[in-house]
Amino acid sequence: MALIRDAQGPGRDAAIAEAVARLRAGHLVALPTETVYGLAADADQPQAVARIFAAKGRPSDHPLIVHVGGATAAERDAAVAHYAAAIPPVARTLMATFWPGPLTLILPRRPGVAEAAAGGQPSIGLRCPAHPVAQALLAACRAAGILGLAAPSANRFGRVSPTQAAHVAAELGALSEAELLILDGGPCPVGIESTIVDCTRGTPVLLRPGMIGRDALQRATGITVADRDEAAPRASGTLPSHYAPRAKVRLMDAVELQTALDLLGAQAQALAVYHRSPLRTVSPHVRLRRMPQEAEAAARELFATLRELDDDATRLIWVERPPADPTWDGVRDRLQRAAA
Repeated sequence: MALIRDAQGPGRDAAIAEAVARLRAGHLVALPTETVYGLAADADQPQAVARIFAAKGRPSDHPLIVHVGGATAAERDAAVAHYAAAIPPVARTLMATFWPGPLTLILPRRPGVAEAAAGGQPSIGLRCPAHPVAQALLAACRAAGILGLAAPSANRFGRVSPTQAAHVAAELGALSEAELLILDGGPCPVGIESTIVDCTRGTPVLLRPGMIGRDALQRATGITVADRDEAAPRASGTLPSHYAPRAKVRLMDAVELQTALDLLGAQAQALAVYHRSPLRTVSPHVRLRRMPQEAEAAARELFATLRELDDDATRLIWVERPPADPTWDGVRDRLQRAAA
């Protein structure tokens, strides 16, 4: 069973020191970020990175995001320069505006550096997380000579991402105490993965939406952010099917949901419905769960709610389609992939 350490209270320094020692030795540590919990290894140790792929059941050519830290912009730039062959001006602007925060930038990779974490691609995804536990761990890693942590979400590949330490234990608890240390930093305040922007081709390209939206990116840079195309590099969380619970997810509008519930009537069972609009059912076997009306709140609870609804008694999860408003792009993306 994986080992869990409280990284918020008086024992945080000891937990961080233990985590650094494990990372230096090539082992895995689950860490909280503001988005989701990540499964981390030293990005410059290929054998350690291979343990991430094995633990998740993730294809080795599906790249990982490398997390970097630094108390100042200069320190962050130095860490980025270790992994990136170049930092285009648009990337520098985005780093200055949104780091630390839920934004990943795809940059040209320095040859011979973090090839395993990059899935063999000539580019690499870099992010500076804002969570205080992640920041403390990265600072301690830097002092110990570890410049970046490869850290995809700490769950089995394709499954619902974890936003609490208990979710990580449920996903990866088969790993032993020697194999995995989980730093408990409380619930993740953002709740869905980072926005990913490709900065390798001059024009910024949005590869994965998140809570930093296209409008915010364009205001910061003064440049139109293009849509993903066939020339885009592979990136985390962009496969058609992802973030999926065991139960089948179906997206429907409010009228479709109510019509289906009325047709099923008292015979409905093994069904959970996650919705914003008022709904009714006569079946005692249908679980109705209200979704927040605001995108930020919905993102914060999305994965935890999918996990809660995905119990042994549930075979179907119906979800009301998010609004068309751009603020919902990140939530909509995760739900569409969960339903794919």
